[in-house]
Amino acid sequence: MEGQDYYRILGVEKTSTREQIRDAYRKQAFQYHPDRNQGNPGASEKMKQVNEAYAVLSNAKKRAEYDTLKDQFGSAAYDRFKGRYTEQDIFTGSDIGKIFEDMARGFGLRGFEDIFKEFYGPAFRTFQVRRPGFFAKGFVFSPSFSRKERIDQGGSPGKLEKIGRFLLNKIAPYAFPEQGKNICDVITVPLSQVETGGPYAYYLRHRDKKLIVKIPPGIKNGQVIRLAGMGETGSGGAGPGDLLLKVKIKKRFGQKIMEKLKGG
Repeated sequence: MEGQDYYRILGVEKTSTREQIRDAYRKQAFQYHPDRNQGNPGASEKMKQVNEAYAVLSNAKKRAEYDTLKDQFGSAAYDRFKGRYTEQDIFTGSDIGKIFEDMARGFGLRGFEDIFKEFYGPAFRTFQVRRPGFFAKGFVFSPSFSRKERIDQGGSPGKLEKIGRFLLNKIAPYAFPEQGKNICDVITVPLSQVETGGPYAYYLRHRDKKLIVKIPPGIKNGQVIRLAGMGETGSGGAGPGDLLLKVKIKKRFGQKIMEKLKGG
């Protein structure tokens, strides 16, 4: 859109430091997170814009290129920048995934993979490659298997990145590692536990396993608790999905009667 500006989207100044940009992003990402805005489609679009703005402005090289375009083309800089970069290019190297995971652990919200799959559908795919002495994970934005990918690796970055790219280029689309599917369920939490939080016993059927779920204090009705790696098993070396537990607060008996009387 003509006139869009990454600084304005994120609510920061051109002189803002990287720390100020990160703080502004965290605040808006929490505000517009889809799990906290059910029934508000505008929030998801705003969240996408904020994610993109942060991915650009938190990267020194991309920010410098964007600033140069602003100096040259003014309000048309956004369109010029978008014309040069794919979604893959914009998000490669960003720490946005870590920020999402911090929110997931702290507030029981869905993380990076779930949100980006919701936003971009089949165009966004994640992968993990595990080999003896080698581990790589990342994402691609192309359903037709783009050569532009991000690799997060341990060990020697240069060598492992080359190995990872070679492996990815050799994997056919049908053999592409697939992350395990998420499992969604509903848990009913007693009202007495809402304020204090605490442990909640949950039986995970597909693994025949009993889990102790930590209920955060002050949890809201409809909020989702995410348990990483407790979903279905992945394929092709990819990791498992997550377990998403939607919270339903159990009302007191008298409260139910009063609501029925008011409604009837």
